[in-house]
Amino acid sequence: MADVLQQVVSGIASGGVYALLALALVLIYRSTGVVNFAQGEMAMFSTFVCWELLDRGLPYWVAFFLTLAISFVGGVLIERLVIHTVSRSQALTVVTVTIGLLILLNGAAAWIWKGEQRTLENPFPSDTFDVGGVVIAAQDLGIIGVSLAIVLVLWAFFQRTRVGLALRAAALNPASSRLHGVRVSWMLALGWGLAAVLGAVAGILVAPTQGSFDQNLMLPVLIFAFAAAVLGGLDSPIGAVVGGVVLGVVLNLVGAYIDFFADLRLPAALLLILGILLLRPNGLFGRSVVKRV
Repeated sequence: MADVLQQVVSGIASGGVYALLALALVLIYRSTGVVNFAQGEMAMFSTFVCWELLDRGLPYWVAFFLTLAISFVGGVLIERLVIHTVSRSQALTVVTVTIGLLILLNGAAAWIWKGEQRTLENPFPSDTFDVGGVVIAAQDLGIIGVSLAIVLVLWAFFQRTRVGLALRAAALNPASSRLHGVRVSWMLALGWGLAAVLGAVAGILVAPTQGSFDQNLMLPVLIFAFAAAVLGGLDSPIGAVVGGVVLGVVLNLVGAYIDFFADLRLPAALLLILGILLLRPNGLFGRSVVKRV
């Protein structure tokens, strides 16, 4: 039983990272109606930026928050300079642009940082704690704590601030929001900035757990995050969080007790996406769209 609980805690930590990136996907999907396939590469690029700042001698938490600020500005600029120019085009055009961004960011990271393996400092101690026979790693607790704090701050922002409420309104009903004086286009840019911040946190948290990383760091994480978002519902922030945690725990438990499954985590996530889209396209918490005929 203690081993099961240990796997659950580790799965919650992994799920917290998936939830952050899934939240980023949901933020952009709610505002644009398309999936940002470049979300993982944006997170990867931010992780390299953090590594660069640390390599230049900045203290960890200074580099961390500076990276978040740079990521936010980068997300806003991407929306203003790239996405906004094709916002009136068909959804397929916007999706194609995000795929182009994926390729561009991946190539830029390989060119700037030479495609070499890097290691990112771990901000959490390597200690473990024995709680009733359950061995819990301090790193897992740290990842869970940071993920939970980010989710709570984001919830408070959307529920308790005028800007957050305006952003929600712009995503749900742009036409009505414009009539009430909301600058919808800038709200969408803000959403891209926030999504970039969430991705940056996910990348910075996951990189130390990989030992070393390169420009392909976030590809598997993006697939798991997309599976989490589909599981919870692509238009549901709560669903993204729940889906991320559930996916992390289930994959961890199955991988720990079924030997051959450890090498099939990515195919399993892809099968999960396919199954949910076939059986419940709106996910667990997604809203059904009713159209008049």
